[in-house]
Amino acid sequence: MDFKSKLALLLKKALKKDVSALLEIPPEPALGDYSFPCFSLAKTFKKNPVQIAQELSKKIKAPFLAKVEVRGGYLNFFIAKEQRSAAVLTTVLKEKEGYGSSTEGKGKTVVIDMSSPNIAKPFGIGHLRSTIIGNALRHLLTFQGYKVVRINHLGDWGTQFGKLITAYKQWGNTVRLEKDPIHHLLDLYVKFHTEVEQHPELEEEGRSWFKRLEEQDAEALRLWKKFRDYSLANFNKIYQLLGVHFEEISGESFYNDQLDATIQLVEKAGLLKKSEGALLVDLEKFGMTSALLRKKDGATLYLTRDLAAALYRKKTYQFAKMLYEVGAEQQLHFQQLFKVLELLGHKWHRDCVHVSHGLYLGSDGKKLATRAGKIIFMEDVLQETITLARKIVEEKNPGLKEKDKVARAVGVGAILFGDLCNDRTKDVVFDIHKFTSFEGETGPYLQYTHARLCSILRKKTVTEKKIDCSLYDNLEHEILKQVGHFGDVVQDATQQYKPHILARYLLDLAQQINSFYVSHPVLQEKKELEQARLALVKVVQQVLQNGLRLLGIEALEEM
Repeated sequence: MDFKSKLALLLKKALKKDVSALLEIPPEPALGDYSFPCFSLAKTFKKNPVQIAQELSKKIKAPFLAKVEVRGGYLNFFIAKEQRSAAVLTTVLKEKEGYGSSTEGKGKTVVIDMSSPNIAKPFGIGHLRSTIIGNALRHLLTFQGYKVVRINHLGDWGTQFGKLITAYKQWGNTVRLEKDPIHHLLDLYVKFHTEVEQHPELEEEGRSWFKRLEEQDAEALRLWKKFRDYSLANFNKIYQLLGVHFEEISGESFYNDQLDATIQLVEKAGLLKKSEGALLVDLEKFGMTSALLRKKDGATLYLTRDLAAALYRKKTYQFAKMLYEVGAEQQLHFQQLFKVLELLGHKWHRDCVHVSHGLYLGSDGKKLATRAGKIIFMEDVLQETITLARKIVEEKNPGLKEKDKVARAVGVGAILFGDLCNDRTKDVVFDIHKFTSFEGETGPYLQYTHARLCSILRKKTVTEKKIDCSLYDNLEHEILKQVGHFGDVVQDATQQYKPHILARYLLDLAQQINSFYVSHPVLQEKKELEQARLALVKVVQQVLQNGLRLLGIEALEEM
C-alpha cells in the first residue's frame, strides 16, 4: 500500500537521486494524492521548475497511477481510486492496532523531561500542558519504534524549602498536615510571604534552614522528605487520572552531589569566570546573557542542575534525542544550557531540543493567576470535568452501564484533547464547558464518533476477505484515502513534536465518517455493498482508536 515509497523509487530512477523527503500530501484533494515540488531541482538541471515537471511527467509511469498532472512547478500524482482503496482496506484490516506504526526508531532512546511540578505546592494548571504534551509525544515516539524514558524532574530544592520549614515550625499543624497536606503547605507558604513584610528576620531564618538542609541536617531533611512524600502522593492521584506514568522520577535534589564535579568540568574546559564572587560562563558573544552557575553565597541555580542532569542522562541512557517539554518562557534558559554543552565539546548538544508550549489563558484571555495562593488545583479541575461529563452522559444515554467509568474517560479525554488539538506553541483558552461539548472540535465528539462506529460493528461484522471497491462512490474513496494517510500524519506529528497534527487529522476523519453515516446506510440487503461499507466503517474505527490512543485518550465502545 506504500504508494509514497513506490513514487519515491520512480522519481529516484528518473532523477538519479533520492528525493523522497520532498514528496508531500497536497492541501486539497483536487491536487492529487501526492505532490512533488520541482523548484529545488532548477539549479541542478538549469531549467525552469515547470519544464522539469513536464519532462518528469512523461517518465513516471506505473499501473497504480490514474494520472500525473503538472501544476506550476509541481508534479501531482493521482493514485487509481480502486487500487488505493483496496490497498488501504487490506493493510488496516491486517495490521489493526499496529496500523500507522513504523520501526524507524528501533534501537534508539529518547528522553523526555516533562511535567516537573514543584513539591510542597499543589499540582497547578501550569504544569498540565507539559504533562499532556509530553505524554502524547511518548506515545507517538513509541509507535515509531523508539524506546522512551519519561523523566519527572521535580522542583524539590532551593531556598523556598528553607522558608517552608520556617513557616511549618512557626505555624504548622500536624493534624492538618496529615489530613490535607498540600492545602496546608500552600497556606503556610503564603503566610510566610505575608508575615515576612512585618518580620523581615523570617527571611534570614528561612535561609538558615535551607543551609541546614544543604548540610544534611537531620531535622531539616526529615521535614523536607515529609513534604516531598506528601506531594508525590498527591501528584500520583492526578497522574493516575490522566493515565501518565514515568520511567524515572528524580528531582533537582538528585543532582546535589554532582554539582561540584559539574562546575569543575566547566572550569577545566576554561569556560568558568568569576564575577563579584559568582561563577559564570560568558555567553555575550553568542548574543546571550552570561550563564550563572553559582551565586556569590555559594548557592547553585537551575542551570547548574540542568547541566548536571544532561550529563548524567547522556551517560545513563545514551539517548538519540533529549526533549525538554517546558514552557516557552524558558527559551533563554535552554539556549544557555545547550550552548554550554556545546562549549564543553559535546556534539550531542544538537540532540537536545526545547519543545516549548504556550500558556493557558482564562476565558477573559488573560494568564491564569497563580500568585498569592490563587492556584487552580488540577485535582479540582479534573473532578469538575468528570462530574460535568457524568451529567452529559446521563442525559444522552440514561440506560448506559458503567456510567462512572465512561464519565471519567470522557472528562479526562476532554481535557487532553482540549489541549492537544491546538498547536503547542500557541496559548490555549482553558474552557471546561467547551472542552466537554459533544459538538465541534472536542474529545467527546471523537469518542462519540468512535462509539457510534462500534455500535454498527456490533450488529454486523466484516466477513469478506476481498471487498469490491468498485461499489464505492467518491466520498467513500476520499475517506479511505484519508485513512491511507494516517501513517504519514503520525510521522509528521512525531518529527515536528506536534500532537495537534494528529488531533486535527482525527477531527477531519470523524467529520468525513459522520457525513458518510448520514447519507450512506451501512446495513443493506445487497451483501456485497453491505460488506464494502462495513469494511470502511471498520478501518475508520481502527484509525480513530489508534489515533486516540496515541493522544492518551480512551477510545470508548459505548457512551
